[in-house]
Amino acid sequence: MTLAPSSDQLTVGPSQGRRSRRGGGKRAGSAFARSPISYVFVSPYALLTIVFGIIPSLYAVVLAFTDADGGFVGFDNFTKVIDDFRFWPAVFHVTIYLVIWLLGLVVFVVGLALMVHAIGVRWVSATLRFVYYLPGALAGASSVLLWLFVLDPTASPVSGLLSAMGFHSFVQVIQPGNLPAIFAIIAFWTGAGGWIIIMYGALNNISTEVIEAARIDGANAVQIALRIQLPMLRKWVAYMGVMSLAAGTQLFVEPQLLSQASNAVVPNDYSLNQLAYQYAFQQNDFNGAAAISLLLLVVALLLSWVFVTRGGLFEKE
Repeated sequence: MTLAPSSDQLTVGPSQGRRSRRGGGKRAGSAFARSPISYVFVSPYALLTIVFGIIPSLYAVVLAFTDADGGFVGFDNFTKVIDDFRFWPAVFHVTIYLVIWLLGLVVFVVGLALMVHAIGVRWVSATLRFVYYLPGALAGASSVLLWLFVLDPTASPVSGLLSAMGFHSFVQVIQPGNLPAIFAIIAFWTGAGGWIIIMYGALNNISTEVIEAARIDGANAVQIALRIQLPMLRKWVAYMGVMSLAAGTQLFVEPQLLSQASNAVVPNDYSLNQLAYQYAFQQNDFNGAAAISLLLLVVALLLSWVFVTRGGLFEKE
């Protein structure tokens, strides 16, 4: 026999409903309450960002639109650096370098991460991840100094490969036409390991039930990678693109050290950052250097916006 609920059980008064909503709202609000200690942890980063990020950027904006005496000159500084005969070759060098490096990151980092993730033996996978990460432990300058020996056929451990490619001297290897690929290889060698580990962690977050369901449906490893894993890595690939683009536009250490080591075979204005350095410390023109920096910032932000929108970086699942 079914017992019908009484009218007391069915009736909820307006005051009760309001109390219930208020109580629920209070509980929901408490779940998002900020602990005071969180502000303590965030404050050093926020302070450093303001002091060494926001304030210098604002100062660069002021310098870019003024002259040495502080007078407003509009876009004259931008016109000056764009008309400089060194500007467009530097733009071309950085562009070619970025294209090679970003394509290499997307293809090889994602490919290596998928391969490591597919390895069933745990210690082998962990060892490979450690080996991939080791080059990233070297600082940028130290890494370039190491590559000075690798690129010299007379001292390189891969001198046989360099000779087979037709390179018999250090000067032949570092000709300007070879530099975008060389810089991309150096950057990949130092930075790819960290991204492989990040992609590996992202692959671990993909539901095993989805993978198993695909296998039951007859999908092989390649089909699972192309149709399940790669689409789910889209946001991580976009994130890698944004961060790598920001670092790549700041190309400076590699060409600067090679320029000094090669007795100016590599020009000291090869990249835009080097050109800005020349303006600031060789020509004593900080306003022109600030204009180059702002141009780099604007281009990097626009390209990052493309990565963010096309990669769906902030889209909710």
